[in-house]
Amino acid sequence: MVRAWTFVAVSLWSFASFVEGATIDCSQCEGWNEVQAPFRIFGNTYFVGPHGLSSVLITSPDGHVLIDGALPQSAPMIARHVEQLGFKMSDVKLILNSHVHFDHVGGLAELQKISGARVIASDIAAPFLRSGTVDSTDPQFGHLPPFAAVSNVEALGKRKSVELGALQLSVIHTPGHTPGGTSWRWKACEEQRCLNIVYGDSLMAVADDAFKYNGDERYPAAAADLRASMAAISATSCDILIPAHPDLSLLWSVIDEQGKGDRAKLIDSSACKRYTEIAKTRLEKRLEQERK
Repeated sequence: MVRAWTFVAVSLWSFASFVEGATIDCSQCEGWNEVQAPFRIFGNTYFVGPHGLSSVLITSPDGHVLIDGALPQSAPMIARHVEQLGFKMSDVKLILNSHVHFDHVGGLAELQKISGARVIASDIAAPFLRSGTVDSTDPQFGHLPPFAAVSNVEALGKRKSVELGALQLSVIHTPGHTPGGTSWRWKACEEQRCLNIVYGDSLMAVADDAFKYNGDERYPAAAADLRASMAAISATSCDILIPAHPDLSLLWSVIDEQGKGDRAKLIDSSACKRYTEIAKTRLEKRLEQERK
């Protein structure tokens, strides 16, 4: 979603002797990486990302799951947030991804080094994670910088869920924004109440100037995939939605930068449907522009 970028190698941060990484500068990166105090979303689920990019920790006695790594310069913040909440990065055993854009996978390589976790991604996304680049099938190909390649990436295959001990996360394939996009759903419980939490991949029709959602040879099924992904998210059991870009939800109208707020107001069974309506409007506007 960024037009101008440069890729610059810098010294990042030392976290328990894990030291160097990379940073990406873009017109929105500083805002995306603003500090956000970590907080409990519900039950065993916590927000650990920067203010503008979601990263979610799901904890269990058998190890923890982390979804998305934001920017490369976000990795120190995410790792610090996990520790501030009283957990250990070494207990993160599994890292999942929504889609392979630098603002969601940029920190994965560093977070994997810190934790030693294995990474699971869709069959389409996994090779790109391993290489650190995407190809021209991505609608934003012309505006995407590379990111640090991730090792030990496991392709999802035909699995409908992934498990870590008693944790089970359901797979919702959500291509369109990228060919290999994935959303995730799991149950979290507080006392006697259990809710379905959805980590929603981006469903927005955002592309470089050369791409057309209406039958582009680079990715002919892009519009159809987006519509199918919207339908899948709209239909899923969804009590709390955390989108990959949190400002596309009501999250920051409830929780402040110190992580304080009435968490009960995050519970909204209509959130996923509203999210898809926003995406539908964006896609139709894009298609209308292309027709003109």
